[in-house]
Amino acid sequence: MPWKEAEMSKLREEFILRALEPDANLSELCREYEISRKTGYKWLQRFKEGGIEGLRERTRRPHSSPLSASGEAVLRILELRRSHARWGPKKLHAVLARQLKAAEVPSQRSIARILERAGVSVSRARRPATNAPTVPPRAEATCPNMLWTVDFKGWWRTGDGSRAEPLTVRDAYSRYVLCAELMTTTTGEAAQLVFERLFEKHGLPESILVDNGSPFVSMRSPGGLTTLSAWWVSLGIRLVRSRPACPQDNGGHERMHLDMRFDVEDVATHDLEGQRAALERWRHEFNHVRPHEALAMKVPSELYSRSERPYLGPIRAWYPLGAEVRCVNKKGMAKFRGRNVYVSMALRGQSVAFVDDAEGVTEMFFFNTSLGQLAAAA
Repeated sequence: MPWKEAEMSKLREEFILRALEPDANLSELCREYEISRKTGYKWLQRFKEGGIEGLRERTRRPHSSPLSASGEAVLRILELRRSHARWGPKKLHAVLARQLKAAEVPSQRSIARILERAGVSVSRARRPATNAPTVPPRAEATCPNMLWTVDFKGWWRTGDGSRAEPLTVRDAYSRYVLCAELMTTTTGEAAQLVFERLFEKHGLPESILVDNGSPFVSMRSPGGLTTLSAWWVSLGIRLVRSRPACPQDNGGHERMHLDMRFDVEDVATHDLEGQRAALERWRHEFNHVRPHEALAMKVPSELYSRSERPYLGPIRAWYPLGAEVRCVNKKGMAKFRGRNVYVSMALRGQSVAFVDDAEGVTEMFFFNTSLGQLAAAA
C-alpha cells in the first residue's frame, strides 16, 4: 500500500539520520528498529551509494531483458562482434541503428548483456581512482567560519516539471545555512559566482569541507584540485575532502539536507520561482526560528558572525627558501630545469613551486597542497 511504503521510507531515513551520529551504536539501533544488522548495513550502503533516493523501494522487475531482442538482432550483433572483436555495445548499437528498424534495435545495455551471455564480452579494468582520501578528514569547528561545508542537494522536480537542484553552504560550528540557491547548472564557473557573493557578504572561512564530486574535486587531478577548488586555495582557504562513499564524514550537512527534503522537496511548489521563495523561507526559519538541540536549543543566527577575513582576491603564495616557482601555462604545463612538466589544467595561470628534499626528490606544491613528486628525468 502507498501509505506503508511512505512510512517505511521515513523509517529508513530516521534510522540513517541516527546512524550518522558520531557516537551511534548500530547494533543497538537495529534492535530498537527491530531489523537485522544485515538490513541496517544494507540501508547504510544504499544511502552511501544513492543518497536519499537509494533508500526508496526498488522494483524487482528488470528494466529490460536481452531476451526480448529479436533473433535477427541477436544474430546481427554476434556476427558484427566476430568481425570486429574490439567493437563495444556503443559501436554495435550505432551500426544496428543503420541496418534495422528503430523498434528492432536493442539498447546498448541489452547488447552488452547479449555479448556477456554469448561469452564474447571483454571486461575492461577500471582505472583506479587517484588522490582519494582514505582516512576521515581532520576538520574541527570551534568558532564561526572555521569550517564551511558545501554540497549539491539531490535534485527534485517542481509541479511544472522543472529541475530544482540547490547548492548548499553551511557553517559547521553554528549550523547556519549561508546559502541554499537553486542552480541552473552545476559547473565550477556558476558555483564560483555564488561563492564570490558569499565571500563578499560573510568574509572567508579558514577551511571548506567537500565530497569528491564535481565541481569541487577531480579524482584525476593532482591534489584533487579543480578550477573552483584551486581558486579557493589561492584565496588562502584550506580544502578538506571527505572519503569517497562516506557521507558520515559530512554528516551534519547530510542531516540538514534531510530536513530540506522533508520541509521543501516533499511539498514542492509549482515552478522554480515559487521554489526559490519557499527555499529562502525555509533557510530563514532554519537559521533564525528553529531551535537546535545540538546548540543547546539556540538558533544558528545566535552563534554565527561574519568572518574577520575579508575577501580581497587571490593572495601571494609563500614557498620555502630554495623553492623554484614556475607559472603554469594554458596547456597545464610548467617549465622546470629544461623539462616541460604537466601540472594540471585546473592550475592554468597559477604559480606552483618545485621543492627538493634532503634526498634530492622533487615535489610540486600549490600553496600548501602537494601535487605529487616529480618523476625522474629519463
